[in-house]
Amino acid sequence: MTTTVFDPSVTPPKRKSRRQQVARLAAPPPHPMIGRLAVVFAWAGLVAVVALGVTTETSSELSLPGGVATFIGSLTGLVGMYLARVMVLIVARIPPLERILGQDGMLRWHRRLAPWPISLLVAHAVFVTVGYAQAARTGFLHEIGLLVRNYPDMLGAVVGLGLMVLISLVSIRALRNRLRRETWWVIHLYMYLALALSFAHVIALGPAFVGHTVTRVVWALVWALTAGTVLIYRFGLPILRSLRHQLRVVEVHREAPGVVSVILTGRHLDRLAVSGGQFFAWRFLTRGLWWQAHPYSLSALPRPPYLRLTVKQVGDHSAAVSRLRPGTRVGIEGPYGALAPNFRIHEKVVLIAGGIGITALRSLLEDLPRTANPVVVMRASSEEELVLKDEVAELVRQRRGNLHVLVGSRQEIRLTEDTLRRLVPDVAQRDVYVTGPPGLVEDVVGAARQLGVDRHALHYEIFSW
Repeated sequence: MTTTVFDPSVTPPKRKSRRQQVARLAAPPPHPMIGRLAVVFAWAGLVAVVALGVTTETSSELSLPGGVATFIGSLTGLVGMYLARVMVLIVARIPPLERILGQDGMLRWHRRLAPWPISLLVAHAVFVTVGYAQAARTGFLHEIGLLVRNYPDMLGAVVGLGLMVLISLVSIRALRNRLRRETWWVIHLYMYLALALSFAHVIALGPAFVGHTVTRVVWALVWALTAGTVLIYRFGLPILRSLRHQLRVVEVHREAPGVVSVILTGRHLDRLAVSGGQFFAWRFLTRGLWWQAHPYSLSALPRPPYLRLTVKQVGDHSAAVSRLRPGTRVGIEGPYGALAPNFRIHEKVVLIAGGIGITALRSLLEDLPRTANPVVVMRASSEEELVLKDEVAELVRQRRGNLHVLVGSRQEIRLTEDTLRRLVPDVAQRDVYVTGPPGLVEDVVGAARQLGVDRHALHYEIFSW
């Protein structure tokens, strides 16, 4: 069913004058050097924190009752707080880093790192309590009560640690999969509160900070910069971008069973630096939806004054999107994602999409040059799931490419090395873009690496929270 206000299959009319033509902005390409510098700074900071914890302890203090336990507790606390800061920065959506890692890469590193700060901070609480108990010759549980009652900011630190442990528990995949995405997201927001509550007691009680004014100022400045980075990239820029473009819903129409396209109109969309294949986090400013932002890919390049996203109904939020009314205001965060044509290292590409993942690759395909000669593989369990198939077929034809449609269950059709070699004999000389559910993406990435595809030529996004 074709929308009445936006038809991406129709070539937009040319402007009468060249002076009136404004080139569409594309997402800036990634700069690997920025990623390398970020890694160097992260390791340098870790070394500095460890050195700070070690050099502020004297041999005489270690020889006192409880001295060793207190030292271990102090060091694990410093390192744990530092790694928590790094963990927050990884998901702060800093554009240069996001372009290198993509959302999947950032979340993957966030999850890999997460157990370390939580474990170290729990160890910090245990060892410090043991050390103080040994020094005071009291019991462990009794010392907990004394610390909470008598030491400044300790109650807040205990609450903060409890919140961190709770967040780490709900992040375990078995538990996370049982929660609604909205619930999981709200719980994770409490990590910011937990870190804020924990910060004060470190400055007030940490051996590395008591009596060391310069160290306290530097530590406070580093955390202030971290908080500022989060505020700028997670809140400030999205608000400014939303105010600038003034997006509103124009139309919602059905593409397939359970799949709808949302057409938006806005201002200055020719200045929106987004490439085909990327996505935004969309905040629909209507009752029940305004407080949460969900990621959906653009399913077509911007056609000022219009944007289009295509959504599959798999949860409460996506189901509510199908009921949006014309005139609904929309806020945006982004663009995000590593599925952009200017991220490739080869001229030729292969695009592989599972299910609704075709939305991202459809806009990416549109953004490729007419000489791209792409190979496109659409994978679905049934014919009804082949969303936007006609549009994809036309774009492939225009670019002198090949389209392969694979329909059947995952048990019947798997994208193995043999399958990929048969469909794309020269896959090692192409960039590979793949989107879809985790199983499909893992199969394709693994097969592509076995067939000699350069890791820098692999670009993927998993359609799963």
